[in-house]
Amino acid sequence: MDGTHFVFGTRKEHGFIASFTPSISPHLAQWFLLREQFEPVPDEPGLFRLSEPERDGLRRTRQAVHDLRSQGYTVQADIRLDPMLSAGPARPVRPNGLTERRGRLAQAAAGATTQRRATPPTTSAPAARPVPPTPAYAPAVHLAASSSGRSR
Repeated sequence: MDGTHFVFGTRKEHGFIASFTPSISPHLAQWFLLREQFEPVPDEPGLFRLSEPERDGLRRTRQAVHDLRSQGYTVQADIRLDPMLSAGPARPVRPNGLTERRGRLAQAAAGATTQRRATPPTTSAPAARPVPPTPAYAPAVHLAASSSGRSR
């Protein structure tokens, strides 16, 4: 266990727990565990419990194990909490029609369209609009000064 940095498990009184070993700095270990939503257990130094374990605690603990490993730390976890050794709980599949919609969009994108033709349409050039004559006088425009100093 000398190369292990973090240990994850469960306890009846605390739920999902985590601790760290002497192979990692206590300040650094606490910083990581707090970011992974673990909180210190009172009267038990070095022990942390998952905050709000009823809010998808198993998935969040497995995610913490995964995150710490991806940062290069060695993590020992119970089989149930180890994402490498056990499959996650099956998520309920809700039919939302997204797959069917994507299929219809892909078919529509692959089909021919009337907006993109191989040959340009045969139309005449747009008629030229007459340009109004330039006035012989210069129009005077007077703007009231603003009290806030900003223009309108």
